[in-house]
Amino acid sequence: MQARTPALATAAAALALALTGCAAGVGIGVPIAPGVSLGVGVGSGGNVNVGIGTGVGPLGVGVGVNQRGQVSAGGGVGASVPVGGARVGAGVGASTVLHEPVQAVPAPVPPAPPMPAAGES
Repeated sequence: MQARTPALATAAAALALALTGCAAGVGIGVPIAPGVSLGVGVGSGGNVNVGIGTGVGPLGVGVGVNQRGQVSAGGGVGASVPVGGARVGAGVGASTVLHEPVQAVPAPVPPAPPMPAAGES
């Protein structure tokens, strides 16, 4: 495994660099049970998120809520390497909004013009 560690670190760094134009963030996860972690993170727009997730190997899923009350679920794949007493990694994934507390109000539809009465031109 020692020979693969630099290769994984290089791949993780390259992936992180390639994704710099995408939404990005930084966070920390704390194990609370076997295979389950509680995470806190900050996205590229300064949006604070709290979530819970689980994973097997490079695959992970989770659900979280942000400071606006928006609830999202997501899944992804990633790789990490040990650095000191922690792990540092990069990954890609997809998510969807499950609950949006602040929804845009649709614009009112203007009334249709009146129809001419029978016999009128």
